[in-house]
Amino acid sequence: MKSRVHPRFKTKYRVGKWAEYERSLVQRGDITIWVSSDALDAWKPRQSRKRGGQRKYSNVGIETALTMRLVFNLPLRQTEGFLRSLLAWMDVELEAPDHTTLSRRSQQLDVSLRRHDSNEPVHLIVDSTGLSIVGEGEWAAAKHGGKGIRGWKKLHLGVDRSGVIVARVLTESIVDDAKIGIDMMEQVDSRILSVTADAAYDTIAIYEAAHARRAKDVVRPTRAASVSRRGRRSAARDQAIRKVKKIGRRRWKKESGYHRQGTVENAFSRYKSIIGDRLRARHPKAQETEAVVACNVLNRQFELGRPAPNAIKV
Repeated sequence: MKSRVHPRFKTKYRVGKWAEYERSLVQRGDITIWVSSDALDAWKPRQSRKRGGQRKYSNVGIETALTMRLVFNLPLRQTEGFLRSLLAWMDVELEAPDHTTLSRRSQQLDVSLRRHDSNEPVHLIVDSTGLSIVGEGEWAAAKHGGKGIRGWKKLHLGVDRSGVIVARVLTESIVDDAKIGIDMMEQVDSRILSVTADAAYDTIAIYEAAHARRAKDVVRPTRAASVSRRGRRSAARDQAIRKVKKIGRRRWKKESGYHRQGTVENAFSRYKSIIGDRLRARHPKAQETEAVVACNVLNRQFELGRPAPNAIKV
């Protein structure tokens, strides 16, 4: 399939230090990266000093097991067996959590999104994609002879220009993208230099939220967009509409830097090729945990194998 972008507007580059980049890609498959010494040290939880049975596995141990499940694309039972053999191979006196424990604890786990250089200014690029699910209702219907209809949820991601995920939200399929875009801006604690989004985010609220963060907004106006006739509701949006009509949509994308939108599309491509295009968990809270762990996996892999920062344009 030929590219729809005119050769005049395409950016060409080559990756510097290819040998180093290739070694970092190989390092992504190193098992010891995913079961670090810090995770082993924190495998067993501290005693709660309360009555009743004590937990055998800490949150770190459960998160490590769920991470291994996503990285190697394993069901829960196979995750239990894989982790058990891995701990035995590493010669550590630790037990692997069973699959029922993983399923139950994944609904209670509070996992935060991890990213490096959290204090650096961010060029935020947002978009959403669909992930298929089989929820508890659909699964129960199929189990008892009914028609199990596959549903889907929306995964909203915000990335910086390097491709690192800095914000994420998992919602139902009917949720408006523009409203979630504002929520993702609030997730970024550091300074936001610009906000880039497609026509689904072309709302006055997005422009106002970006203006409140003193960020440049690069939001593609819809084809039916028109300048407001009810006063200056959004000067930035009206300016973008006038610019598109004056110089054309393609030239506006080049001059405004809108083509950076492809960075978040690449993030979705990495998510679906490495993690998959569906959510394995059935419980909504477990699905939320799975999405956060998956984003942490992608950020970790991106840290291990990314093109050299001195990519040279030609």
